[in-house]
Amino acid sequence: MRTETEPALVTEDGLQEILQLTERLREQNGELDDSAIQAVSEATGAPIDYVRLAVAMKLQPEKPTLTKQVKSTFLSLDPNVRRYVLSAGAAAMMALVTALEDFSHMQAHGTRWGEAWGLFGILRIVAATLGIYNLCLARDGKAATITGAIFGSLGFTMYAVLGVILRLPAVDPTMLLLFALSGAFGGAMLFRIVNKNRGKLGLKDPQAERQELLRQLVELQDKLRSGEQSVTFLSVDIVGSTKMKQQSDPLSVEFTFNEYHRFAEAVARKHQGRVHSTAGDGVTLAFESPQSAFAAAKNLQAGMIELNTFRNKIGVPIVVRCGVHTGTVVAPESGNIKSLNFASVIDIASHLQKNCPPGGIALSEAAAMHLPGGPAAFGPTRIEATDVKGVVWMPKTASTSAPAAGPPPIPRGLETEGV
Repeated sequence: MRTETEPALVTEDGLQEILQLTERLREQNGELDDSAIQAVSEATGAPIDYVRLAVAMKLQPEKPTLTKQVKSTFLSLDPNVRRYVLSAGAAAMMALVTALEDFSHMQAHGTRWGEAWGLFGILRIVAATLGIYNLCLARDGKAATITGAIFGSLGFTMYAVLGVILRLPAVDPTMLLLFALSGAFGGAMLFRIVNKNRGKLGLKDPQAERQELLRQLVELQDKLRSGEQSVTFLSVDIVGSTKMKQQSDPLSVEFTFNEYHRFAEAVARKHQGRVHSTAGDGVTLAFESPQSAFAAAKNLQAGMIELNTFRNKIGVPIVVRCGVHTGTVVAPESGNIKSLNFASVIDIASHLQKNCPPGGIALSEAAAMHLPGGPAAFGPTRIEATDVKGVVWMPKTASTSAPAAGPPPIPRGLETEGV
């Protein structure tokens, strides 16, 4: 049983919704940022880390380049972790430029410090600017403080290591604490200044940006759900069909199974349904209501007697089992159910069918609730498939005996009646 602190499981339909929303946001706003990812998380109820992972996997091509791999991995990180990584990169760049400048100047003049506006000085300013800009993107004071501390402490540490490699004069190791504290203090103060002047600096307010993205997401969800409708699926399969085919004449098998498919299609039409798909010997039928689907399933089971008697040429009776489940689906092509290839409603109907006894009809509790008496009106047999509970309806009589080679024999004494 899931506790309140555990994140909700994201279904396949939920994953598709996440990918669709992020794709639409990318089309409208360009590159996805942290606010967009957070808005998608709030709109769908999925954990934010799950949304980041889904986006990263979606962005990754079949044969990604190294640059794309690095970008995809970076985008999948937590926003605060991104700030820390960028701060470390800016600090390493600044330390490298400063160490190279000091080394070059010592080789030429014998002193450590070079000209402030030389090439290395300009590169050092660029690295410092990157570090400051990264601090401005921090979302809270704590993240800004840690980012500043990383920039100061790592920059000093990298310079000390490079100094040993380049044989520069040693630095005082106690200065590490001073650089770390200075960076932390500078990061916290810079965040407060930037946060108070976001409008003047042309930076977006995180709260206002998230609200705008949520508004866009609501509009997108309304568009995506324009084809949403309630559908009941009936999954039908023949029990032991593989063995039946192996032991029978190929022509008889082809004739018999074609008759079976035609019969299933006729039953669907009779109950205002349609054939959604066929796979091997399995047939999936779609109906507007559980009542129609259940009536069609009973019609199929009852019709097996006639099918086995008059249209079965393989000498072994056809026995089917059925699974029924109802739910909401979103057809991608203007409500056309046949264009729907992936939906948990279809999967659950199929799983119920596989767990159903031969000759029976397994209905999910969601489907049985729409029938007179609800689930309690059915027999005592209960099943469960993919965490969905179901009830089983079994006919009072079932045709499981071998079919006759032709029509039923005429009872003795009636052969000449009517002649």
